[in-house]
Amino acid sequence: MKTHCLVSAFLLLSSFSGGAVVKDIHSPDKRIKVHIDIGKGIFYSVAFRGQNLLRPSQVALQIAGMPADLAVKQVTSRAVNEVITSPVPEKRKRIPDVYNEVTIRFRRPFSITFRVYNDGVAWRFSTHAKDSLTIRDETAQFNFTDAYPVYYPEVVKRENADSFHTSFEEPYQHKTLDSLTTNTLCFTPVLVAVPNGPRVAVTESDLEDYPGMFLTGGQHALQGKFAPYPLEEEVTGGEFPQLVVTKRADFLARTAGSRTFPWRVLLIAAQDSELPVNDLVYRLASPSRLQDVSWIGPGKGTDEWIIGINLFNVPFRSGINTATYKYYVDFAKRFGFNRIMMDAGWSDYKDLFKINPALDMEEIAAYAKARNIRLSMWTLAMTLDQQLEPALQQFNKWGADFIMTDFIDRDDQRMVNFTHRIAAACAKHRIMIMFHGAPKPAGFNRTWPHAVTREGVLGSEYNIWSNKATPEHDVLLPFIRMVAGPMDYEPGILDNATEKTFRPIGDKVMSQGTRCHQGAMFIVYDSPMQIFSGNPSQALTAPAFMELLGSIPTVWDTTLVITAALGDYIVTARKKQDEWFVGAMTDWTPRDLTIPLSFLDEGAYEATICEDGINADRYPSDYRMDTLQLVNKDSLRIHLAPGGGYMARFRKRH
Repeated sequence: MKTHCLVSAFLLLSSFSGGAVVKDIHSPDKRIKVHIDIGKGIFYSVAFRGQNLLRPSQVALQIAGMPADLAVKQVTSRAVNEVITSPVPEKRKRIPDVYNEVTIRFRRPFSITFRVYNDGVAWRFSTHAKDSLTIRDETAQFNFTDAYPVYYPEVVKRENADSFHTSFEEPYQHKTLDSLTTNTLCFTPVLVAVPNGPRVAVTESDLEDYPGMFLTGGQHALQGKFAPYPLEEEVTGGEFPQLVVTKRADFLARTAGSRTFPWRVLLIAAQDSELPVNDLVYRLASPSRLQDVSWIGPGKGTDEWIIGINLFNVPFRSGINTATYKYYVDFAKRFGFNRIMMDAGWSDYKDLFKINPALDMEEIAAYAKARNIRLSMWTLAMTLDQQLEPALQQFNKWGADFIMTDFIDRDDQRMVNFTHRIAAACAKHRIMIMFHGAPKPAGFNRTWPHAVTREGVLGSEYNIWSNKATPEHDVLLPFIRMVAGPMDYEPGILDNATEKTFRPIGDKVMSQGTRCHQGAMFIVYDSPMQIFSGNPSQALTAPAFMELLGSIPTVWDTTLVITAALGDYIVTARKKQDEWFVGAMTDWTPRDLTIPLSFLDEGAYEATICEDGINADRYPSDYRMDTLQLVNKDSLRIHLAPGGGYMARFRKRH
């Protein structure tokens, strides 16, 4: 379905003194109002249900050699009602795209566009010059009306790099807006929680040939900050070398003269439950550049790196060797996964063609192919860039259709362009791609559907060396990080601990919270390529649990959040064809919840239930499974242990 309604298109005449424009634009449901005021600058303010959220906030694009002349040439407005069909639907397959839009074109060759949706606001600049441009700076203000509570991930400056180097993996701090200063550097999304009002997530979309947006603080405000263009780089030492910027320019980007710039986005949710299903960032991104998407095959895989390949009850010495990876292939086949990851160590990090001598790649590839299991390969970003074409050809020969590239740790213009260049090359070879040590997707997954997931999240690996991956952190992610796109958390750790008994131990990795908490992540978290990071030897002792885990899809027709409270708990229901899955997670607070099953279709369902066991508060690996016969008039009463979780699969009886 596609409907465009051109509301107005007219030249502004001299009655607009000095080119000044004052205009209001509303969301289709009238709940959100954006007030635009252009005179001595470009200002916007936002209200929701009559409550002022953002006071006048300035936006500007400083272009070298172009005077800041805001004389207006033309204003056009339109209403749009479309449906986007997602080829890799992490939330839902058919996505309504309904908004009102105003574009203001200036006499100088640039314009600004505001869009207002029922669930958010976005604006961006466009330029219309013939020659290339140098962008000196950008002003992006988000001036809130009070010192509201804010959840933000702060960049921790590295010892030998500037503050724009980060893996985009930090826990969320919870303070008030007035506690953030201009020295506080956050990566997005950042969430502002208005008391007795909506939740407002600040982020961006459609990032290309331009640096990503960080945020700093101010009085009741957030302010965009951008990494200047890298002039000089050097290769770091250490186990995983990468390029670090040693000198930056006095500008952000050199770019084409005729282009659109990234969207600055405010996602607005009246209730907590609306945030995890908000896909505004996806809607704003550029459409897919792939003509054929039939080869994209999301699913579930294994990863061996987090557990240090510490297998047991096996007749071989476990490690990076042929026998171990054949074991992983058999494990994947048994439990319904469609691939295995060969993580760091299968080759020399600096040379993808120096294969670990303990591996017979031809034997592994043939073994996997015979069992219809695909291979996935880890790469170091700098090495992949240097050996890109021959490496992709080699992966094709092995039947590897998915790769991870790691240690990017920047989002300045040069590194953003790297991700687009790698994605384009992988598409030519029909290889899916996941970036690790990288910023949030920001709509990249719509433009490049084979970029099926991305890190940019503090996930399971942090259990190796820290206590940061807490249940509180886990239940914040759906409301904050996940609104920016799918995330590779890599759940499934089966050695589970209480807050009291948890210890970060490499090679014997445990997680905080219950086993069902880990399992529920496969339902609650968006990621078309879910990676199981638990120990297969432990998994083999729990076959029914693993069979349920293996049955969970990774792409969905429909997603609902039944009930949720920011940072406390979430209950998510997802549908694929005629089956429904429910996942629930809580923080360290135990909870009893009632789940109405009214989302089910008519008819009887057989439900496979996996829930925290009676002793899960002391021994979090404890769980119980049951089978129930249910209809949509029924309700489920569930108990979540501290750090607990819940999984259910509903199969229609025929």
